[in-house]
Amino acid sequence: MSDTALLVIDAQESFRQRANWHETDSDTYLQKQQALIDGAKARGWKIVRVLHAEPEGIFSVPSGFVRPISELQCEPDLEFIKQRHSAFVGSPLEVFLVQNGIRRLVVSGIRTEQCCETTTRHGSDLGWQVDYVTEATHTFPLTDATGHTWTVEEIKARSAAVLDGRFARVCTIAEALAGRAQAAAA
Repeated sequence: MSDTALLVIDAQESFRQRANWHETDSDTYLQKQQALIDGAKARGWKIVRVLHAEPEGIFSVPSGFVRPISELQCEPDLEFIKQRHSAFVGSPLEVFLVQNGIRRLVVSGIRTEQCCETTTRHGSDLGWQVDYVTEATHTFPLTDATGHTWTVEEIKARSAAVLDGRFARVCTIAEALAGRAQAAAA
């Protein structure tokens, strides 16, 4: 039995309803996310699919868009809908991880700087070893209060900088699939 779980966070159709979905490199994200899912399955990792819901709009359950992105083939061991940024808040995630002897989390999904980063920090604070796979996360340009628009590359670099060595090991898909011991020996 593996002690690793892959978290696929918010990879859902709701995001496709946003005007900025086509402005980003979504096809590359989907290919990389699928590669990570396939690699996790081949290694016998537990796979957890997390979806996000809000009371209104395209993230509401009645909208019909709170469902997995159709191209991603994934048979999760656990699937649930969260209503907060962290996948740990108000969900069955922590109990599932403990019951299955999980010691290491591999984080992927949508949005790099939001739910993926928040879940990474929370998981680390709760004591899990966390691998944050930036190339298997996805986000969109973001304009801050000063009017500066942050590119996808800038947002991913910022998330990697603040997480690496503090809350997670920021790594590639290949490094995550190699595991911690093999990656440390390389």
